[in-house]
Amino acid sequence: MTETFDRATLIDLLAQQWDAIDALVAPLDEDRWRTPSSLPGWTVFDVLAHMVGTESWLLGDRPPAHDPTTAKTDVRTLPYVRNETAVLNEIWVDRLRPLSGARLLEFYRDVIARRRAALAAMGDAEWEKETISPIGQVTYGRFMRVRLFDCWMHELDIADALGVPVEEGGPRGRLAFAEFAGSIPRVVAKKGEAPDGARITFALTGPLARTLHIEVAGRARYVDAFDEPATVEIGLDSRLFVRLGGGRTDAGEHLDEITIQGDAELGQRIVRHLAFTI
Repeated sequence: MTETFDRATLIDLLAQQWDAIDALVAPLDEDRWRTPSSLPGWTVFDVLAHMVGTESWLLGDRPPAHDPTTAKTDVRTLPYVRNETAVLNEIWVDRLRPLSGARLLEFYRDVIARRRAALAAMGDAEWEKETISPIGQVTYGRFMRVRLFDCWMHELDIADALGVPVEEGGPRGRLAFAEFAGSIPRVVAKKGEAPDGARITFALTGPLARTLHIEVAGRARYVDAFDEPATVEIGLDSRLFVRLGGGRTDAGEHLDEITIQGDAELGQRIVRHLAFTI
């Protein structure tokens, strides 16, 4: 599930992704900005505030000053804040929340303009430098592919909250999905408890239609094909697959949209334990 890409292409796709999110939220009035999303405790406003925070952090910016009259005293007490990354995310959201939606959008546009300039000015050594990321120590360029995936997922979060359809395929979607799908073998083996020797096929329909074969042999990995029939074949729309993996919804609410052939118990266990993102 590794998709080749060059630096210029990735930076261009990131820019397209940021523009797509801008276009999605630009028409919103204040009530629509405060529409709840599928992310615990967060509205559409909060999702964009989180993105502002992350891109600001990448520029070396600090969160706005704490205002004791509006901000929560300790974000660590929130039930959905489970690690230090979530703490940092929540601090940015909490500090930006008193703004209007229109002001937040101005803030977003300023930050994104500075991020575009920073990426354009970055030399090869900086692009290849090892840095900390949500997937561990990787090159900065690799981290930017993770950023594309993260921003793409948040576009879907906002669109789903607003009930607005967006294009999930295309170059942005394909590269973001490649990043997403790279974690699925590990999730199938660890959380889905697929035993050694298991052969799992995901038959995906929809905008990112494809067939994924995962074989567990000491470790779980993608293969082009199996030598024997699949232990279980799971069929579902790619849109649902992404949202299950992102922890945005629960498989129990979508069983009529999922087909399982073969080992039904294993298939049920896998689809109920696909969530892996923070």
